[in-house]
Amino acid sequence: MPTVAPLPGLSRRRFLQIAALLIGGVPSCGARSQRRTTRQGHMLDRLGPTVSDGDGNVTLFLSGDVMLGRGIDQIMPVSVHPSIHEPFLTDARQYIRLAEAVNGPIPRPVDPAYVWGDALAELAFFGPAARIVNLENAVTSRGTPWAGKVIHYRLHPANVGVLQVPALDCCVLANNHVLDWGHSGLQDTLNTLDGADILVAGAGKDECAAQAPAAIPVGNDLRVLVFGMASPTSGVPAAWRADSDRSGVNLIGNDIGRTVRSVVDRVGRKGPRDIVVVSIHWGGNWGYGIPAEQRALAHALVDSGCVDIVHGHSSHHPKGIEVYRERLILYGCGDLLNDYEGIRGHEEYRGDLSLMYFPTLDAKTGRLFGLTLTPMRIGQFRL
Repeated sequence: MPTVAPLPGLSRRRFLQIAALLIGGVPSCGARSQRRTTRQGHMLDRLGPTVSDGDGNVTLFLSGDVMLGRGIDQIMPVSVHPSIHEPFLTDARQYIRLAEAVNGPIPRPVDPAYVWGDALAELAFFGPAARIVNLENAVTSRGTPWAGKVIHYRLHPANVGVLQVPALDCCVLANNHVLDWGHSGLQDTLNTLDGADILVAGAGKDECAAQAPAAIPVGNDLRVLVFGMASPTSGVPAAWRADSDRSGVNLIGNDIGRTVRSVVDRVGRKGPRDIVVVSIHWGGNWGYGIPAEQRALAHALVDSGCVDIVHGHSSHHPKGIEVYRERLILYGCGDLLNDYEGIRGHEEYRGDLSLMYFPTLDAKTGRLFGLTLTPMRIGQFRL
């Protein structure tokens, strides 16, 4: 259920329509909406309530990990070779059989919209100005599995349409799977997303590119700046750190002051209508505890005066949410999509349940104006 409840006599859909108008204002056909429809031929924004209103409130879509490798890639029209290099399974199609044993037959091949299921209707309804996810797989059909890693995720580049259907604006790549297939796999990922007109943050051809923000224009002189970074606590190998002459991810250390300064320096003089999102892959996969160092970093980023949302991910299930100095901190968004159906262990965390996050901010100040959470359940590799 959403975080607000309908009044007696009102359907959920009607209540959300009224709430969206109160939060987001009158529907708008802004330049960003037109650009997305033109570039990807998608009609989601024409159906949603609003991108922003005359008072400058703007709604975003955020999610945790989107994992499209292994079983999900194998149900797509074109798939990478199914062989995998894991201790217990050797063929990615075995993940399909595990899922089918729990929830029934999965069609294949599927069209690019299949995995998004009911999430597309939610995106259409809210019509967020910027759509940001953590993409936790390489997009490549070549490369060599990274030695020493147990799990390697990749999606065939021919299936990039699965990221275009929801009209994603930015894929954060600072995570522990984007280099699963080496530097060539990362380069393929960057090239494929660029060809699909999807911005990236947190990884690049060198250190400068990995640290640079993705700048999403959303109309009315408003931009959303997305910085991606990863912590070694999420399992990112030290060798994946981008350098001056080496591709990789924006891997941060334990020095909170240095991390904050790197963001502040790159934000520069924040414009009066800039929203800054810092997206961080940190911590382990399971457990609800929030480490003190995560909270300290999140608070320091907000205290800098430059950061409006801290977008945390890595946990396979949703974790705590904090509003600190009227700014939103998501400590762990959980997986949005994965192929974990039928895998035993950690059932108490309900990894089949995921959340879509729709924060609404005052674009003039970055203050959190409202937050709606839409819960989803993963079944048959579909939301």
